[in-house]
Amino acid sequence: MAIVPQPRSAHHSYAEPEPVRRWPTRIYPGTLEQTAWVRADLNTDLRRLPELGEETTEAMVLCVSEMFANAVDHSRSGAEPEGRVIRTLTVPAPGRVRMEVIDDGHRPDRPQTPAVPRERSVEEWAEAERGRGLLLIDHLAAAWGTRRVVDFPFCEGLGTVIWAEFELTIEFGRPIR
Repeated sequence: MAIVPQPRSAHHSYAEPEPVRRWPTRIYPGTLEQTAWVRADLNTDLRRLPELGEETTEAMVLCVSEMFANAVDHSRSGAEPEGRVIRTLTVPAPGRVRMEVIDDGHRPDRPQTPAVPRERSVEEWAEAERGRGLLLIDHLAAAWGTRRVVDFPFCEGLGTVIWAEFELTIEFGRPIR
């Protein structure tokens, strides 16, 4: 007896899902000195998307800088000598491009989940030396968020994925459908 059901007739067909466009995963040492390398690699990878406007490219490069800096500063990626940060780039759906930055896991002395600081007065923001990176990503990306690398309770602290999605646009700012 077959576990997988067979088509009822030869005329029945299954639609194949559209493949996700994916670039090679990039791995970087967990030091802030690597930020220029991260930015240059992303610029190189984004050139393979001719439909991506210059403004969106610049926004993505700025956001990956912030995501990388947070991974280095707030995780074991920057605290341990062999720490690493991973960057991925995909087109998960028509009209969208997604980048992810994955760290080596949280440090006990840092917040575990990245969050935009919202409880600040105008004066506090003017004096703040930190905390603007996620606010910037929140403003520039079409969507963003975080998740654990492995979503099992016993794997807590193994790493955080921060992702940001952007709309592919052509000239004049119209999204590609």
